[in-house]
Amino acid sequence: MIDAHHHLWDPSRRPYPWMEGEALAPLRRPYGVDDLRRETAAAGVEATVLVQTVGTVEETEEFLATAGASGGLIAGVVGWVDLTAPDVADELARLRDLPGGHLLTGIRHQVQDEADPAWLSRPEVRSGIRAVGEAGLVYDLLVLTRQLPAARELVRDLPGVRFVLDHAAKPPVASGALEPWAGEIEALAQSPNVTCKLSGLVTEADWTDWDAARLAPYAGHVLSCFGPERVMFGSDWPVCELAASYAEVVALAHELTSALTPSERARVFDTTARTTYGLRI
Repeated sequence: MIDAHHHLWDPSRRPYPWMEGEALAPLRRPYGVDDLRRETAAAGVEATVLVQTVGTVEETEEFLATAGASGGLIAGVVGWVDLTAPDVADELARLRDLPGGHLLTGIRHQVQDEADPAWLSRPEVRSGIRAVGEAGLVYDLLVLTRQLPAARELVRDLPGVRFVLDHAAKPPVASGALEPWAGEIEALAQSPNVTCKLSGLVTEADWTDWDAARLAPYAGHVLSCFGPERVMFGSDWPVCELAASYAEVVALAHELTSALTPSERARVFDTTARTTYGLRI
């Protein structure tokens, strides 16, 4: 089993602006490889993809070194570069020459925090994402429902780039609503160069009052629109700890995919991540 989405951090090393506020206080402690190894071993996870948490290339450099020294546990890193810079291709080449650089599998920007819902439509941003694709890397889409129209145009206009939608664009689980999220997801899935992570759902629900039944409509819609061959499991650990433990998230994912055939579940929990990110495991 592959966990296609998790993080590591240490608040003593750098600030994490998104981690401010009393509600997120439980997360403001270091989470390192030893913690990850303990959680994944108990859950039967063979390998993981480590994903950026802040917009700084220094974190990506550290993540690559950490992955390279993880003994194969961290099989890929989704890092960060300034997509608006004119030298994206050169920066990606530099990162790949660093210790662990061969494990760079993708790039992500926290678009969800951009005030402009059309940020992905900016020419300089598209140029940067095009360079990511030309380097053979994946671009992870971290967007909200209001940003899905721009994401849909982006993936349609850049068919040669492989995209991964993080957290299914954070559906409105807590409210129980489906639209307009569901319609936007269906439209995005029409582009064959997009896969979707079955991740992050518990923290979009009520953190203290959720169950599989309330999450099932959202997971089911993702699986229906993308098909198991374009869906991959991700824990979103340690963010998930706001609502559920690592083990609970894994158990939930198994429950939400219980109607799939064994071969379909193998895609969700292994093959899709392996092939999309080109993991060498």
